[in-house]
Amino acid sequence: MKISVDEIPQSPKEIQFSESIEELNEFYRQSDDREFSFPPKLAVELTYYRSGQDIVFHGRFNGEVIARCGRCLEDYRFEMDKHFDFVLIPDPAKFGRRAEELSRDDLGLSYYSGEEIDLAPLITEQVILALPTRPLCRESCRGLCETCGTNLNNESCSCSAAVGDPRMAIFRTLKVGR
Repeated sequence: MKISVDEIPQSPKEIQFSESIEELNEFYRQSDDREFSFPPKLAVELTYYRSGQDIVFHGRFNGEVIARCGRCLEDYRFEMDKHFDFVLIPDPAKFGRRAEELSRDDLGLSYYSGEEIDLAPLITEQVILALPTRPLCRESCRGLCETCGTNLNNESCSCSAAVGDPRMAIFRTLKVGR
């Protein structure tokens, strides 16, 4: 969805729309790391307004995402329902200003230039930021046996209990005494 910069009011305006995030699916299909699969469209609720030259956005998106568990490697579904806020400021290059060092308060800012703002990349960015860093099907997921690969959530394996971290084996040979 695109919004004309000249039509952004001073008072908050609310809109609802569906945003296609198919490029995220394509990105994850092409990468070696296929942790997520997204619905064709996400429902987005957005409130936006102008504050001087700055444009402020408050919103929320939701949709069902398929993720691959980082422990057991099984696919599971979860509802992604996240709120977001961001501010767009005019591109400094457009007004002849030089690039300046960013302060801590500027880290949430992005720039706009031109007569229209394309919301698609901004929504995609918010979706990526909302993804879990390590997806888990459930907090108590037991994962895979490191020896035979059995999914320990479904069945027990007959492997012997691990002795410990092999990198620490040298320390087990040390004699501590008086």
